[in-house]
Amino acid sequence: MDAIGTKREAGRQLDWETRLSIGGAPCEGRGPLLAVDNPATEEQLVTLREASVEQVDDAVSAARRAFDGGAWADPALRRRVMLRLADLLEAEKDLFGAALIEEVGTPISLIGPMQMGVPIGVFRYYAEKAPLDRTLSLGPDSQGVSESIVRYAPVGVVAAIAAYNYPMLLLALKVAPALAAGCTVVIMPSQQTPLATLLFGRLLERAGVPAGVINIVVGGIEVGQRLTQHPGVDKVTFTGSVAIGRAVMQQAAGTLKGVTLELGGKSAAIILPDADPDKMLQVHMRYIRNAGQGCMAATRLLVQQDRLKAFLDASKPFVEAARVGDPWDPEVVAGPVISKAHRARVEGYIDRALSAGARIAAGGGRPDIDRGWYMNPVLLSDLDNSFEIARDELFGPVGVVIPYRDVDHAVEIANDSTMGLAGFVFGPLDQAKPIAARMRAGTIYVNGGGAVRVDAPMGGFKQSGIGREYGDEGLRAFLEPQHVQWALG
Repeated sequence: MDAIGTKREAGRQLDWETRLSIGGAPCEGRGPLLAVDNPATEEQLVTLREASVEQVDDAVSAARRAFDGGAWADPALRRRVMLRLADLLEAEKDLFGAALIEEVGTPISLIGPMQMGVPIGVFRYYAEKAPLDRTLSLGPDSQGVSESIVRYAPVGVVAAIAAYNYPMLLLALKVAPALAAGCTVVIMPSQQTPLATLLFGRLLERAGVPAGVINIVVGGIEVGQRLTQHPGVDKVTFTGSVAIGRAVMQQAAGTLKGVTLELGGKSAAIILPDADPDKMLQVHMRYIRNAGQGCMAATRLLVQQDRLKAFLDASKPFVEAARVGDPWDPEVVAGPVISKAHRARVEGYIDRALSAGARIAAGGGRPDIDRGWYMNPVLLSDLDNSFEIARDELFGPVGVVIPYRDVDHAVEIANDSTMGLAGFVFGPLDQAKPIAARMRAGTIYVNGGGAVRVDAPMGGFKQSGIGREYGDEGLRAFLEPQHVQWALG
């Protein structure tokens, strides 16, 4: 057996965790039976019991007791425990990486940098934020009869609900800043990819997490609604689709709890006529990697109309050279999409676009692989920004090319979207940076940007969300300012 096969077989012999974590103890779910499948092989990985509604109540109560009892109030303890969690994740990164390959279908080439490297960095970053005293002295008032400070208190119990595509990254982005702020947490991973999160539950006692500070439940709509509507939950942080984000916001409104929503994207990449050919072609990887299952994927490629043919000619070999297949193969850049139903959904968008007059400029179809929910990356042309496929988030390896007349027209097209999570500009810096400032999106990457910065805020304009993750803004989302005023004399 070759090295890839050896790693694959080891990954398929994982000792999966199927128990929830409530109040510091593992426990079997008492809800419906859930089967978790491997999207690359269509094989069943495990079956487990979801949480019952009563167990959701138990998890929230445990988080409330831990918060109200002061078990997590010591900033030095928070820092120490969070650094220990980061160290344990680092030590167990092969285990977690294998779990993510098996349940998400993420290529092994993405595990180190995105699926595990960034989450570990997030825990370490926020651990160092935990001891900071943010108290602001306002001094005496204008009449000299009182003095004031503004202190920042943890919001309380947080419900953290994640999408399926980057389980450990989304866990870290929600849990780490909440913990640093002094909050306690109930985590609900996606039903499609709960296994790495359940493995995380095994680390809690080893890291010294006090009972009830972190709780993990798995479930579907009923479990999610109980969390978002629960009177014992003070804040909801959610990553997922725009449609479900609306529902979460409506459910949270019943108790007027705060929300942080990181929702969909339909990011535009403006490719200027003088863009570096090598750099601009890398934009295709943004919608190809992880089989396009990323909210910040650059799926609308805007090309000056006189350069359109040259761009398409250069793009075709690049897109078709992207290797699709076994996620255990380090040469693979795109594994499967998450399910058969999701592949059918994405292919339905492509078929309708072709029927409406679009054409395939590169890639397309399915690879010659017997099992698994694979599809080849595809680049579509001969369409405009009004096409359905240019409006909706697909979460698949699909890019569309849209021509523009001049820079003003390009910016107009880029901003003509109900979403605004990310944007891209390729071209000389003196031209690209002013254009970036005109784009209505939360993060703009110029000439590809760089590595993920955990100290920079990430979030969306318009219907791409509310609030920010990463950076100091990500921590402030879990803090409430409190004015304390006292009389002088």
